Amino acid sequence: MVIRTLLLLALLFSASVPAASQLSAAVDKNPALLNEPITLEISLDAKVDAAAIDFNVLKSDFTVMMPSVSQSIRNINGNTSQSTLWKVVLVAKAAGDYTIPSFSYQNLTTEPINLTILAADSQENSSNTENKELFLQSEIEQSQLYVQQLSYYTLTIYSKEEFQNASLTEPTLEGAIIQKVGQDVEGTELINGIRYRTFSRRYAITPQQSGHFSIAPPVFSGEMIDRASRQYGYYSRTKRVLEQAQTIAIEVQPIPDSFPSQTANWLVAGLVTLTEEWSPNVTELTVGEPITRTITLSAVDVAENQLPELTLSFPNSLRLYQEQPQAKSAERNGHIIAQKVFTTAVIATESGKVSLPEVSLPWWNSKTNQLESAVLPAKTFIVSPAANSQSTNSIPAASQDNIASTTLPITSTKQSAGVNNWAWTYSTSVILLIWVVTLLLFYIMWQYRAPTTSAQPKITVAKFNSHALKTACQNNEPEVAKKELLRWGYRYFNQQFTSLSQLTEQLTSAALIAEINQLNAALYANNVSTWQGQGLWQQWQLFKPNMTKIAKSADLAPLYPNDI
Repeated sequence: MVIRTLLLLALLFSASVPAASQLSAAVDKNPALLNEPITLEISLDAKVDAAAIDFNVLKSDFTVMMPSVSQSIRNINGNTSQSTLWKVVLVAKAAGDYTIPSFSYQNLTTEPINLTILAADSQENSSNTENKELFLQSEIEQSQLYVQQLSYYTLTIYSKEEFQNASLTEPTLEGAIIQKVGQDVEGTELINGIRYRTFSRRYAITPQQSGHFSIAPPVFSGEMIDRASRQYGYYSRTKRVLEQAQTIAIEVQPIPDSFPSQTANWLVAGLVTLTEEWSPNVTELTVGEPITRTITLSAVDVAENQLPELTLSFPNSLRLYQEQPQAKSAERNGHIIAQKVFTTAVIATESGKVSLPEVSLPWWNSKTNQLESAVLPAKTFIVSPAANSQSTNSIPAASQDNIASTTLPITSTKQSAGVNNWAWTYSTSVILLIWVVTLLLFYIMWQYRAPTTSAQPKITVAKFNSHALKTACQNNEPEVAKKELLRWGYRYFNQQFTSLSQLTEQLTSAALIAEINQLNAALYANNVSTWQGQGLWQQWQLFKPNMTKIAKSADLAPLYPNDI
């Protein structure tokens, strides 16, 4: 009875809900100061999907935080109304006049909003910063870099009060690889007689192309105690705070002409070394006995994927078994140290003297801005003959004797068989007849065999769950997000993907590809704690309608087969 009543009420409400008729947009302040958060609200008098409004058009001029969406249903005297409200916090990237464009839903459109961002005086701004309850500062070790040169970017949060429910976005730089370095450092600092709590986070930024760029700073959002509310009671209220650091401009130079880029891969680092080990550690080789050569390439302020391959030469008198090079990296005292190990098993095949040539790797010193080379000197070994070389050479002779002796009885057998030709011909004919009959029976059975279906290996893939992907993005869980994206790719492209790079080759949305590449970079750098999944979820939602159409079209069977 209760269920029937609820269903009846639901039908009544759904029947009386009007269609969307009004879409409006507004900001909470205009004009606003630079680095001051602005809240944009968009309201629709209907209950629609959260992804119905796309805020990506604002990203060229503003830092766009994750939108919040609320929906409501009201029924007054039998008249039911619904509404959807989007709230998104914007921070302008520079002072000036902007226009927030119109947003559309079906045939409804908002009015564009002209917004003015005022630049505060630098001196005044500095004094205001020092008196703020919360502010951020960013700095980079080197603002003039070479392409693929790693530099360290440090962000520090200064706070007078405790904060909670805090989140911090990542710095962004077009076409650059950014990864977090080490753990956050917490401390205190006195500024104009005021003690601030400080939280510092360090990033490694590696630009991949030359030119002039700006590093978009991280944005901090959280809640702090509202001091003004304490006068009204014992318990203080909290207020929402949002701050961002200053933008930093950098200049990225191309590979210098003096670097031998035609013969060597470009490598720029603070220090590069080559070391060599032999196991066992001997000065004389023996024919047939293996020895392992291990060369370790180490570089400071370089990511492990930037380490080049080594060109190793060996004389023809050595037999080689080379393993796949192994690369790894670690953080030491705030710097990234990468290593690549080349292992080769060497076996001498001739006695005498064997010489290994010098190994040289040119690299660019980022400290001195000069060309240098890491060198392994040439090495010469004396190769001794194998201790059992004589006995080994005698084995083939003995074998030949044995073979010769065993062929004698066979020869005599053939001679004796040739005495009774009639018996041999009769038995051979019988065997040949049986063989022909067997082939005939096998052919008849093959013609009338039951149709069988070949067993195809069935690929079992877990079902894609969009809610799991959303939760992973909201909780910044890159491993789970990767699994769900691969399952989604299998579901909609009907293709098994083993990596996110393969999946991006099937996508057409540049924004979604960029978000997936950031996810892949975080997983590849083993730095999953810095990944923020909000952008990936937004771009995936925007791309989802197109993929739904593709999936549906792929699932439908043709109405008229081609062979009719």
